Amino acid sequence: MLTYGSTDVSELKFTSMKHDIDIRDERWVDVYVRLETEAPELVPASIGELGALLVATRDGLLVEIAAQDEGRDCEYQFTESEKAQLRHYYEQQVRPTI
Repeated sequence: MLTYGSTDVSELKFTSMKHDIDIRDERWVDVYVRLETEAPELVPASIGELGALLVATRDGLLVEIAAQDEGRDCEYQFTESEKAQLRHYYEQQVRPTI
């Protein structure tokens, strides 16, 4: 994870992901993913509950991945490695159900 505007980076490995799907309208699907990490001490202390918002089209195209804290946007971003883990989870576990 990294903070907007900072050069400090920590790479998180996700060990557990659970999701909820919200079909926003005829075009968009929001997927809220709750995350657990291999090294919880690397998660920034200001984050209460680490999560991700994945935004996809109804036909399954993933268009956005955003870090969340307790279900809200936060000042952190995922690294490319973390996004790759989330994309893989989406393709394997979520997309087949949309």
